Amino acid sequence: MTRASLDKQPHEVASMFDDVAANYDLTNDVLSLGQSRLWRKEVAKAVGARPAQKVLDLAAGTATSSLPFAATGAYVVPCDFSLGMLREGKRKHPHLPFTAGDGTKLPFKDGVFDTVTISFGLRNVQETEGALRELYRVTKPGGKVVICEFSQPTWAPFRTVYTEYLMRALPPVARAVSSNPDAYVYLAESIREWPDQPALAQLLQKAGWTSVAWRNLTGGIVALHRGTKPAA
Repeated sequence: MTRASLDKQPHEVASMFDDVAANYDLTNDVLSLGQSRLWRKEVAKAVGARPAQKVLDLAAGTATSSLPFAATGAYVVPCDFSLGMLREGKRKHPHLPFTAGDGTKLPFKDGVFDTVTISFGLRNVQETEGALRELYRVTKPGGKVVICEFSQPTWAPFRTVYTEYLMRALPPVARAVSSNPDAYVYLAESIREWPDQPALAQLLQKAGWTSVAWRNLTGGIVALHRGTKPAA
């Protein structure tokens, strides 16, 4: 699977991420020109985890995104459907409760988490609306969702340059630093096909989330969406 236009079969996507697990964090740093670290910091601020809170970090991969939440004293559950990613993460961070799970059928009871978050993984879930509903289901009333995902640059000339980078520069760079460069061709395609900021906000509202808003990072290359589950 190398094109986003193909159906995203969970086992195929999971296998793709299994193949890149060992060097995934390093590759992301290189391909994002170091911006991925900035984006993670902004996610941590938006989540605002506090001691004793329960945080679900979906599509956590090796749990690089989970570490800031754990550092606050929150109980964070890194969840992913790539066993390769989970194994690599467990090797690096054995103290974290890594959990295998599909974003459309989460292995948690209703209303468990104070905050649910997913960074750069929602577009790889087979059914976006189903995942947003599942995140809603496992969140406590009054809890919140934070989604960090690639989006559409807001300035048209920059958007053109960015698209050229994705489709021309990213594959050869990926070949140099990744064990599975085809995976990054797929990821580039999936970014181009992904809904823009207002469209994702509408999907969140449709799933039941209220007070939905977003903030652009790096000129709209990435957008940080937030929403709240109405209090009971």
